[in-house]
Amino acid sequence: MDKNELFNKLVSFTSSVHRVTNELTKNTKSNSISQVQYNILEFIAVSQPVTPSEINDCLSMSMSNTSRELSKLSEKKLIKKVNDSKDRRKQYIHLSKDGEVIMKEAFATIETRFLNRIQHASKEDLEEIERAIDTLQEKLFHP
Repeated sequence: MDKNELFNKLVSFTSSVHRVTNELTKNTKSNSISQVQYNILEFIAVSQPVTPSEINDCLSMSMSNTSRELSKLSEKKLIKKVNDSKDRRKQYIHLSKDGEVIMKEAFATIETRFLNRIQHASKEDLEEIERAIDTLQEKLFHP
């Protein structure tokens, strides 16, 4: 396959992923947090423990913005910061119990919308979707 054609398909696919992600996650966050704070909590929920640098890299944020938002999330008692026992300069971020509750509620809404989206898919379609996701994870997203 022509690599330029493959790239164009990737651009189209990425656009579709963003559109569907927006549809699935629309209005799922708690009103007590901003969209940026929700994005941070979501990243922590699926990757914890994380470091502030990992949040910077994944969410394209500056260190100062990340630090400010983490402080706000800490004040709201939605995250826990744990110092590395070997390197005191390094911190690991986890969801607190309250943070876990917020994310479980958000993920439950997202799951309901996802299940609604695939409700008419055949068993074979679902297996094909799962294989496609596994292949993308293995070969493109986590090389």
